[in-house]
Amino acid sequence: MSDSTPPLSSTYELMPPVEVYVVKPARRHLWINALLLAATIFSTLLVGARLQYSFLHDLPIFPETLLDLFPVYWVVHYPSRLLLGIPFCATLMTILLAHEMGHYLYCRYYGVDATLPYFIPAPTLIGTFGAFIRIKSPIRSRAALFDIGIAGPIAGFTVATLTLLVALTLSKPLTPSAADNSLVFGHALGYPLVFYVAHWVVAHLGMGRAGAIPLDKVYLHPTAIAAWAGMFATALNLLPGGQLDGGHIVYAVFPRSHRWVSRLTIFGLLLASWWWWGWLTWALLLHLSGFRHPKIPAEPRLPAGRKKFFLLAVVMLFLTFMYAPLQGGGVGDTLRGILTR
Repeated sequence: MSDSTPPLSSTYELMPPVEVYVVKPARRHLWINALLLAATIFSTLLVGARLQYSFLHDLPIFPETLLDLFPVYWVVHYPSRLLLGIPFCATLMTILLAHEMGHYLYCRYYGVDATLPYFIPAPTLIGTFGAFIRIKSPIRSRAALFDIGIAGPIAGFTVATLTLLVALTLSKPLTPSAADNSLVFGHALGYPLVFYVAHWVVAHLGMGRAGAIPLDKVYLHPTAIAAWAGMFATALNLLPGGQLDGGHIVYAVFPRSHRWVSRLTIFGLLLASWWWWGWLTWALLLHLSGFRHPKIPAEPRLPAGRKKFFLLAVVMLFLTFMYAPLQGGGVGDTLRGILTR
């Protein structure tokens, strides 16, 4: 039996030489992720230990000075006290991890190159500035952008909500001594709507003492404070502008409207600064980040089924947004103070 295929050598002789380049994937410096994770666990353990100690002894929720909020000297002398921070630390880190892994897993699903989460330790009221992942390759469709953008808020919000329901049952009435603190967020504008919904559920199910009293009279368990922080982070990420998760969602659904929606968001934050000065900072950060967005192909269009998840994102923002997360006033309080002098 004869073979009609020409010899391989003759084929090679007719082809010009070709140079082949192999692009090696970038090395992952996972030690950076691990180091930041360890540092954030330690910083949130410190804050959590102080919060738990205050809760057990009916002291103000947050101490008056930053040094007392991060009681390194207190833990060095009694290392076992660090164990008090485990409930707060574990709850907060789980909420943040759920949010970032929501993004990461959908990046993997769509073949988008992304890093593992980077946690950020910081001397804040909760011991961290949160976490983020870096997307290092293009996102090739509006559906992928939408799913990656919304997966994080859904995951974080779900964990924070379940945590909140349990944490409210562990909370107790707020004592006068514990309420004497200028930083406590125990006022009507300091709680997101989801807290009132969860409080109503706990009250009607007869779970714990917190349901029998108004929400602003409840001394939150440290795990409830972690849930509050998770809701605040969800609201910030869902703001519909710039490179935030909410901005990605808006761009995937209404790409031509992304720029003016970002401007409206900044305007809305300026209005919200009437109740809390911090919104001015977020308006400035959103403005500095710009209104540009990575180019995503216009076709194929976003599947119709994603629209209901867009509505879910709007509902989550509505449930988690708070006008004055912390006491300390805003533009309105400052103007009233000037006018009454």
